[in-house]
Amino acid sequence: MKWHDEIRAVTFDVGGTLIEPWPSVGHVYAEVAAANGVLGCEPATLNRRFAAAWRRRVDFDYSRQSWSQIVSETFGERSDSPDPIDFFHELYERFAQPKAWRIFPDVLRTLEWLCESGVKLAIVSNWDDRLRRLMTGLELDRFFPVQIISGEIGIHKPAREIFERAVAELGFPADTVLHVGDSASEDFEGACRAGLKSLLLNRGQTSAASGEIGSLDELRGTLKDTEIRR
Repeated sequence: MKWHDEIRAVTFDVGGTLIEPWPSVGHVYAEVAAANGVLGCEPATLNRRFAAAWRRRVDFDYSRQSWSQIVSETFGERSDSPDPIDFFHELYERFAQPKAWRIFPDVLRTLEWLCESGVKLAIVSNWDDRLRRLMTGLELDRFFPVQIISGEIGIHKPAREIFERAVAELGFPADTVLHVGDSASEDFEGACRAGLKSLLLNRGQTSAASGEIGSLDELRGTLKDTEIRR
């Protein structure tokens, strides 16, 4: 019996798995900065600085203070800019709005298929107090009766406890739950250590390695012949 013959529920990461910033983090940062009198910010430059700040993060706890530090580092190289904290609140709230995000094209058809197949769904996400509002605004909340959000419980992936919380709320044994996410360390390895099955989503990968999928459409292919256990 293949492992996917035992799947009763699927948990998903959110950022990079279900949705992405739109048109990009840099575009949103530049738009808000311009509205606050900081002109000439190039989205591509801001994207590079944001990515660098994200890689440097240490003990990031998804609090407003942690996000403020990322914003400060992203704008910090501009000697002529005001303190980005002046418009940090506006930036923070912008990313709680659906217009700052895009649902990946393969998401809705995959979630709908899973629901029709009787699979119970949940999200397990490193996020903050904006996520529930965002999920509602994007009309994704209807798919997820269980939402485990790190900022609400004070536990972040890859800690096994966050996955154990999801398993407990789903009410199924850990080895009958599949987790899908785009981070090798936070999603794939974290879920495996907690006893869940796991697939790494490597978007755009045309020849995915074992344990990887290149799109959520491949998830449908992986599970389509599965006898769903209810």
